Amino acid sequence: MSVESNVFNKQDINQKHDIIKNNLINKVKEHIELIAALLSGFLILITWSMESVLSQPLWVSLHIIAFVIGGYAKATEGITETIKNKTLNVEILMILAAIGSVIIGYWTEGAILIFIFALSGALETYSMNKSNKAISSLMELQPEEAMLLDEEGARIVSVSSLKINDIILVKAGERIPADGVIVKGASAIDESAITGESMPVNKDNQYEVYGGTVALDGTLHVKITKKPTETLFQKIIEMVQSAQEEKSPSQLFIERFESKYVYGVLIVVGIMMFLPYLAFNWTLSESIYRAMVLLVVASPCALVASISPATLSAISNAARKGVLFKGGIHVENLSHIKAIALDKTGTLTKGKPEVTDVHVHSSMDETYVIAVVGAIESESTHPLAQANTTFSNKKEKLSSIEVYNMKNVSGNGVTAIVDDKKWEIGKPDFVGKQQSSEFLNGIASELAEQGKTVVFAKVEGEIVAVFALKDTVRKTTKKAIRKLKELGIHPVMLTGDHELTAKAVAQEAGIDQYIADCLPQEKVEHVKELRKKYGNIAMVGDGINDAPALASANVGVAMGEGTDVALETADIVLMKNDLARITNSISLSSRMNRIVKQNIFFSLTVILILITTNYLQILDLPLGVIGHEGSTILVILNGLRLLRDPSSIT
Repeated sequence: MSVESNVFNKQDINQKHDIIKNNLINKVKEHIELIAALLSGFLILITWSMESVLSQPLWVSLHIIAFVIGGYAKATEGITETIKNKTLNVEILMILAAIGSVIIGYWTEGAILIFIFALSGALETYSMNKSNKAISSLMELQPEEAMLLDEEGARIVSVSSLKINDIILVKAGERIPADGVIVKGASAIDESAITGESMPVNKDNQYEVYGGTVALDGTLHVKITKKPTETLFQKIIEMVQSAQEEKSPSQLFIERFESKYVYGVLIVVGIMMFLPYLAFNWTLSESIYRAMVLLVVASPCALVASISPATLSAISNAARKGVLFKGGIHVENLSHIKAIALDKTGTLTKGKPEVTDVHVHSSMDETYVIAVVGAIESESTHPLAQANTTFSNKKEKLSSIEVYNMKNVSGNGVTAIVDDKKWEIGKPDFVGKQQSSEFLNGIASELAEQGKTVVFAKVEGEIVAVFALKDTVRKTTKKAIRKLKELGIHPVMLTGDHELTAKAVAQEAGIDQYIADCLPQEKVEHVKELRKKYGNIAMVGDGINDAPALASANVGVAMGEGTDVALETADIVLMKNDLARITNSISLSSRMNRIVKQNIFFSLTVILILITTNYLQILDLPLGVIGHEGSTILVILNGLRLLRDPSSIT
């Protein structure tokens, strides 16, 4: 690998600085907009209360100052967007309404309109900043310097100058600069920035650690394994950014609708300025006045603000809890699913085999047999061997066992010499099919029927023990499946394992339907069949073989510890590998859709009521301003509830 491909690109550091800088600018903008709105309101209050004592020129001047201070930001935004997109927008309607109010002599009402519009704009900026806080908080957790250990000793270097396979020193209490593997030391790791889990995880040699997490109580030597642009932490940032920029179908519809609606309002206002005067014997001033009120109350500000704050709030809420949506469309779609296809290994199960049963012949000391098997298997890299070693380590220290002449018999097992005796460890055919089937009255058959893999230990030609191993179901799986059923969602397990194992895992997890012996291309076909039957379905997986099925589902969900391909293909990522987060995310999606519907219904209802009462000559301009802008503020606040409600995802 070349140095150029090894050296970390500085783009991620520059990106960090740019995002933090932009967030700071937006924060300043939020405060400026709020101060401008409040100052505008204060001037209006002073002018209104002192109208009788102020001279006409001073009274008009104070109103103009209030207009400029309160309306500058929104007027600039509206004019800029109109020129850029070549279409009219809500801001232009508000500018025209304020100018119209002044033309017909309603200075104070026009100023109040600008004040409340400016206040709702400041609130909208606040909601956007709150949702963007997820990214800025993540970016601030990225260290920019690392302690490099090389032939020159220990020295501080920029993270961007590190290379793959470099060794870095991380002291207790420090953040880990980049993804890597522990080669020395042990520590409790705070991974809350990655997984959303508050409980630390104890890690030592050969454990993987992630950039942005914290070594709490131990010093670590970490070998770098990924560039910062490819780290899990960086992918989280990119996914959150992408999610906030991608708009949901509802939001896209509203934006397309907005421009046409604005043109429609202007046409109707133009008609209303003269039609009532000509057809219904209204005075010209009354007709123009009602047209100006219509211009205010018919503006779709509340409708436009019905969706975006709610969507961004939901995405940010989920991101803080370790669930990453790659766009508003996926938040919206998740609650519509009727069935969910689940990969077995690594999704329903932990993805690693564990020893569940050990049966030792009565003539042997059980502790000794477990210790010997663990010591022999420690020299093998096979997953089953590693599981046996892990189990033995929990029971007995293996340092006292001396293993000689260990040999791996590919696909079958291992042999070794311990205490001058030959040990053979492996599958039934390796140790003798008949002998293994008769061991302890055929205990191996019972274990196999439970979906477990059996490994025998044989000493000097005699089988002395059988170990049963199984990829165990995650603790959260049963609860998640039960909740999915309660939500009316049909779970289906897809697995490449044989029928016996699939049936056992499905029963343990509480899944009624499962499909065994699935090849990757067959998973895609089954997902397509489920889509035909149920309409909207989700697929949950973690491996390369799951990527095609994830892409075929309406909503693809990847487990955070899955492969890069799965993470990139999926629409949603569960950083903590906790399936229960799916059910919580579905609840969050339902809440968001419900709030969006509430906002749309409320905003349309308010517009219809205001238009009707204006036509009946009941509504005055001040009440029209308050009703219109007040509804906008209310829908924004309603959307922000998703940001603050901790029960929406736990």
